[in-house]
Amino acid sequence: MFDQIDRKIIEILQQNAEKSVVEIAEEVGLSHTPCWRRIKRMEDIGLIRSKVALIDRRMANVPMTIFISVKVPRHTTTWLDDFRKEIKEIPEILEAYRLTGDTDYLLRVVVPDIDVYDQVYKNLISRLEFSDLSSSIAMEEMKFTTALPTKYM
Repeated sequence: MFDQIDRKIIEILQQNAEKSVVEIAEEVGLSHTPCWRRIKRMEDIGLIRSKVALIDRRMANVPMTIFISVKVPRHTTTWLDDFRKEIKEIPEILEAYRLTGDTDYLLRVVVPDIDVYDQVYKNLISRLEFSDLSSSIAMEEMKFTTALPTKYM
């Protein structure tokens, strides 16, 4: 479905979505129009979902990253639907995953400090019942990227 040129275009866009089609076309060895068509096709099929600005957490005053491991009291679709609704309403929760194993869900939270995290925590536990919430504060961000590997496309 995707060839080497498509993968290169995606790699370029994942590093800098503001590059012009002319610049991208030059890097991948195409003229403007065929390059634009490839990008448009990838947008139309949903491979390229959106183009966003990545904001520096420290400059945005949310330098602290906390991971919350969640264990639930019961596994029901009602509880899951309520959980989905509640976490969407808490802007400090950036990511949420349903897991296999001992932990049911994992949340990634960003906050300016521990006091704000405590407010987020209290807000969360006031909305739903949990068996256990365990928090881990990230000491160092060793790798962070939004770029997906393209070799599997």
